[in-house]
Amino acid sequence: MNRKDFISLSGLGFLGLYACGTSNLMNNRKPLAIQLYTIRDAVAENLEKSLERLAQLGFKQVEIYGYDGKFYGKTRSEFLSILKNIGLEVISSHHTTGIIHNSKGTLLNDWEKSVEDLHFIGSKYMVCSYLFEEERTLEHYKKLPELLNKSGEVTNKAGIDFAYHNHDFEFEKLEDKTVYDFILENTDFDLVKMELDLYWISKAGLNPLDYFEKYPKRFPLWHVKDMKAGTKDFAEIGNGAIDFKSIFEAKEKAGLKYWFLEQDSSDKDIFESIKISKNYIDNHSYFKTK
Repeated sequence: MNRKDFISLSGLGFLGLYACGTSNLMNNRKPLAIQLYTIRDAVAENLEKSLERLAQLGFKQVEIYGYDGKFYGKTRSEFLSILKNIGLEVISSHHTTGIIHNSKGTLLNDWEKSVEDLHFIGSKYMVCSYLFEEERTLEHYKKLPELLNKSGEVTNKAGIDFAYHNHDFEFEKLEDKTVYDFILENTDFDLVKMELDLYWISKAGLNPLDYFEKYPKRFPLWHVKDMKAGTKDFAEIGNGAIDFKSIFEAKEKAGLKYWFLEQDSSDKDIFESIKISKNYIDNHSYFKTK
């Protein structure tokens, strides 16, 4: 990850640290990132205070949701100013298709303006985040790859990559294959990447490693969240059954560039859950990425 705020070490200094066995592994970790949907209730109540709490917990990067011509009611200049003041960077943004709910910020409603605004705040990715239930028909699925390719063409012109984010319904069969495989096989590698949600693919009973092997370098973004073994409810990272170690060991095959902590719901205060997840991440070296 290209980040200007990493501590720069001279070659001599680094070699000295390495020689004495005390090289700082944290210098190889990507800045901790989170999908803001995790704290959506807090964001709705007070955007700036919520972002400040994340920064205090050590987060440097965010993935946003809900762009509708504005960012949480703020103009792009206002939102960018808030981010800079707090010290946060937007890596990615979630958007729906607009097939059913054709509001601003969707793939089918003045997408060029959305791309322009996301480029202005420095986002590196824009993501098709969700298909509403009414969109999950054979007719809509058949047309989806073309819509995704066209959306990616627009973002690429602005230097932004485009991706598709999964839930579990994409792993249902569409004729002779899953919806997910249909999307992967009928979209352009250079135009449409995948943001793999590790919880939802696991809940569907499939192994992310199989997809990394079948479609290498197609998964630059991940949502990292855990799943309770019995109920399959959302869990803090480390409090569930997902084998993150084996998944992260395959990050190069997957093409991982950024990953986001996310937890859709919790039986605790959500910030308490975030702290639990962060503590687990901090204490397990396989979350560190080059």
